[in-house]
This record gives sequence, C-alpha cells and structure tokens, in this order.
Amino acid sequence: MIWNAFLIALREIRRNLTRAFLTVLGVIIGVSAVITMVTLGEGATEAVKQQISNLGSNLIMVRPGAGFGPRSSSAGVPNFTEKDVNAIRDQVAGIAAAAPVRNASLSTIYRQDARTTTTVGSTPAYFQINRWTIASGRAFTEAEYKSGAAVAVIGNTVKKELFGDEDPVGQKIRLGRASVEVIGLLATKGQAGMGDQDDTIIVPLTSLQRRMIGKTSSHDIGMINLSAEDGTDSNALIADINSLLRQRRNLQPNQDNNFSVMDTRQIADTLSSSTKVMTMLLGAVAGVSLVVGGIGIMNIMLVSVTERTREIGIRLAIGATAREVLLQFLVEAVTLSCIGGLVGVAIALLLCAGISPLIGVPFAFNSQINLVAFLFSAAVGVAFGFAPARRAARLDPIEALRHE
Repeated sequence: MIWNAFLIALREIRRNLTRAFLTVLGVIIGVSAVITMVTLGEGATEAVKQQISNLGSNLIMVRPGAGFGPRSSSAGVPNFTEKDVNAIRDQVAGIAAAAPVRNASLSTIYRQDARTTTTVGSTPAYFQINRWTIASGRAFTEAEYKSGAAVAVIGNTVKKELFGDEDPVGQKIRLGRASVEVIGLLATKGQAGMGDQDDTIIVPLTSLQRRMIGKTSSHDIGMINLSAEDGTDSNALIADINSLLRQRRNLQPNQDNNFSVMDTRQIADTLSSSTKVMTMLLGAVAGVSLVVGGIGIMNIMLVSVTERTREIGIRLAIGATAREVLLQFLVEAVTLSCIGGLVGVAIALLLCAGISPLIGVPFAFNSQINLVAFLFSAAVGVAFGFAPARRAARLDPIEALRHE
C-alpha cells in the first residue's frame, strides 16, 4: 500500500513539475544552508586548531601583565629576567624546553630595499618549541648564541620582500644598527590569529641585546616560551609555574598575579568552543528556512486536496478507507520534502567543496550532519503534510463527488 501511494505521489509530482519544484525550493534552500553553514563552521574549527598547533609543540606562553591580546594590561609591570627562564626550566617538572623571547620592530635593509620587520631575539630552543623548521641554510647554534654572533634566520615573507627570487642564505642585511648575515630561511607557516607568521626575523637574544637595541635592564625578557613534555597535565604545570613566578616576583597572598600563563591547548579549546557555538547559531538560523519550506509544502498540499476533491470522493466511494487516503497524501508530502532534502544535500556538498578553498578552511565532510539534515527535511514533510492529509481523509464521499 505504501509503495502504491509512493507511485501515485511520483505521478502527481510529474504532472506538476514546476509547482513541485517551487514547493520544495524552501526545503532545498534550508537543507543546503544548514549543511553548508555547519560544514564550513567545522572546517573553520579545524583551521583554528591547525593554526594553534603550528604555534608550537605543547606550547605554554608566559607574559608580564594581565591577559593576552589587545586588551592585555602590562603597564608598569616588570618584565622577566633570564634567571626566571632558567628557574622555570630547572625547577618545574614537565618542562621539555624553555626559551626567553624579546621582540623588537627594526628597520631591515638589503641594498635598495627597506622595510620594518618584527625581530625575535631568543635561544636555539626557540625553533624547537615553536615548531620552526629550516627550509634552507641552518639555525644559529648555542655557541653563536653565547657569543652574540651577528647572524639571523628569516621568514619567507621577509625573503620575498627583500630578496625576491634570490637565495638569501649567505647575504648580509642591515638589521637596526647592526649588519648581520642571513644563515637560514624558515619553512612557511602562513597566517595565524596574530597575523603573518612568516614576517619575522629570528636572531640570538645576545646579539639583539648587544648589537641592535642594547640592554638597559636585566628585566628585558618580554615573553617566556615553554614546551611541555608529552602527557604532562597542563593545569598542574601552569599551577607550578604560577607558584614559582609569584615567589620570584615577591607577590603577597593578597596580590593578584602580575603575569599571565596560557597553554595553547587551552587557546585551541576556547577558540574551538566559540566557533562551534557560532556554527550552531548559524545552523539554527538556516534551519528556519526549512520551516518556511514546510509551510510551503502544507500550502500546496491543501491546494492539491481542493483540486483533487472529486478524485478523493471516487476513491472513498469505491471502497478506499480514510486511512488509505490519509496515507496517500502524507506519502506525497514526505516524497516532496525528501526530494528537496536530497537536492539540498547535493547542492550543499558542491557549495562546501567550492567555498572551502576560497576562505582557506578544510572541507570537513560530516556524514552525520548530512543525514540529520535529510531526516529533518523528511520530518518537515510529515509535520506539515499531516494536516492536508487528514483533511482529505475526512472528506464526505457524497459531498466530494458533487464537487466541481
């Protein structure tokens, strides 16, 4: 009986293809919008996680002041010393490597080309902690760090802006007030939340202090980068770092921390949670169009019941039960919504495959989302097709036969 009802539904849809297409258009738009929004949102979440993982291996960042980002406050707060870095590395269990970081924005000149570049002064451990790999040349050594050698490793953006297609390794550039030799080129990392990661120059911290900007105080370390050992409890590790730094910075129990400790895993989880919430909201908004599509199906089915009143009367007169008539129109409504759902899924997959490369996020195919969207479209057909079907089933055969 259900199969016969399905065949009748297909026949009625073929008889009015244009009307059927306009009827399911809302469902098509709704399903494709929901799947597209959710899929792109999940792709954005994966992109955020990838960008965070590119920052470093189990990276923990320690900065003076309260908070991270543009609203962080570090006015009047003392920076760290190299002794602080050594203390964390030697006294906190679970630290694989530690590197002091001092940033400076310096003019960079090569022949007639000049630009301002963020220069990072650190130790050789900085490359390991922040997952920097060398594309050509080499990183500076511990001996070069201790001696304050005039050497530098540059990012790919700096290479393109200053050297073009020329090999930068072995060339001399003017960095601030010092002439340094480029000994290495970093592998490309691309964009991250804080900007272009490849627009950087890394030099030995001692070279930055002695040759380029000077050292006026022992408290000149603007950040400490730490790499946690695999399997370490980051919460316990951060608690140990907080305790040690509070002691070294002479903070009393009633005083708040004048430094911030942030684990990149926490950053990734926070950003991923925010992205997922936005994805759910966008999916919910897109789902409204599914409801609108359901209203369209109900409207057209009511019109169909009116147009086919005489047909319904004949079926009832020759022995069809009210249940069979109800099932016929309900199957027709569900068929319409399912066709719309299938077309919507296909359109959504094409849209996601086309849009993902344009916005720079991976195509995160999720079969569950596609299945849920399709089943929801079928449920819309049941919900909004039931009223017209019940109206058809309740028609009086005599009155239906008299209908012109």
